[in-house]
Amino acid sequence: MIQLTSLVGKQFYLNFNLIEQMAETPDTVLTLTDGKTFVVQESAAQVVQLIIEFQHQVQQKLQG
Repeated sequence: MIQLTSLVGKQFYLNFNLIEQMAETPDTVLTLTDGKTFVVQESAAQVVQLIIEFQHQVQQKLQG
């Protein structure tokens, strides 16, 4: 799960495996597999970086 920030400044956690697509319009809009959308303050590049960092942390824990 990654921590994101809504446009009104509320932080929340999202299961990134549910993200189907991401667009910058110019706000970053995440569309989930169920069609629900979230508009977040983070850029698309920042969201991708958060996902990479989370996956890296999981790999580190699995490897001991």
